[in-house]
Amino acid sequence: MDKLSLIIAILVFFLGWFSNEVFSYISFNDKELPYFSLNSEQASPANRIKENQIQIFKDKILINVQNAFLASYADTNSMDPLIDQGANGIEIKPEVPEDIQIGDIIAYTPSWTNGLVAHRVVEIGYDNQGIYYIAKGDNNPNADPGKIRFNQIKYVLIGVIY
Repeated sequence: MDKLSLIIAILVFFLGWFSNEVFSYISFNDKELPYFSLNSEQASPANRIKENQIQIFKDKILINVQNAFLASYADTNSMDPLIDQGANGIEIKPEVPEDIQIGDIIAYTPSWTNGLVAHRVVEIGYDNQGIYYIAKGDNNPNADPGKIRFNQIKYVLIGVIY
């Protein structure tokens, strides 16, 4: 490759990079975006804390949420990297089955182990007993065993603080 071809290739590269930067600034200048991702879109939890419920001061942050609970988590690795030992969860009690959406992280009492399990809802269905939910740990290869009924769900995670 001669010098002229190399210079043209470098100029084309930088022109493409610069165009992308300008487009990103114009389109997304007030948003934080990941640099690159090969993953497909995943269901996100419902947005339960609105911007007007968050107040930031020099010496504190206030999150105005009624009837919230603070949760801590066991070191099971099932929800890594989102939830791990040392994370503080902010949870609320769901009032009706429709409060639970695909993508939500719920704390529920399973029939297959003792204590609460905090996993993401990956499916919602209906059968002859009514609504049910299927949950899965983000870091687990398979969904949790069995259908989860609304009366088993104790909390919905609305925030994680590290």
